[in-house]
Amino acid sequence: MARYGMLINTKKCVGCYACRLACQAKNHLEPGESFIKFHELETGTYPNVYNEIVPTQCQHCEDAPCAAVCPTHATYVTDSGVVLVDPEKCIGCKYCMAACPYQARIVQESTGVVEKCRFCWENGEPGNPPACVGTCISGARVFGDLDDPESDISKAIAQYHAQPLASNLTASKIYYVR
Repeated sequence: MARYGMLINTKKCVGCYACRLACQAKNHLEPGESFIKFHELETGTYPNVYNEIVPTQCQHCEDAPCAAVCPTHATYVTDSGVVLVDPEKCIGCKYCMAACPYQARIVQESTGVVEKCRFCWENGEPGNPPACVGTCISGARVFGDLDDPESDISKAIAQYHAQPLASNLTASKIYYVR
């Protein structure tokens, strides 16, 4: 079985927000709602200053703290490692929001369900590719099977020595090139 993940190359990201807009459209989110957040990091000192755009979203943790605290088991992890939400079971208690070390959850206004990125999961499979990957104009995002050494994502992780955002919080399936 595939174990899905994503690579985000911050050296290629231009901060155009195309991924965010595609995600909002795909998931029927209101203009103020988003599963993707952008952080601008400025490093260096004048005159050698570098501005880095770091998009963040649900990291699809290996041992998802949000799933562990969900009293109704609405948040769960699939066999392929994708963290999903069953909207029929979600009671909107927000325990998952409090437990998420990446603050990647939102309460969807139209439904009251606490939602997050799900790699555009439909009919038992992720998007091929997810909307954010398919619309990225700079090719900063790569999606695929982390366990397949021949997959584009596995090759990109090895090539760029990509690492999870913060390995001290929880093991994730989103890798970053920084």
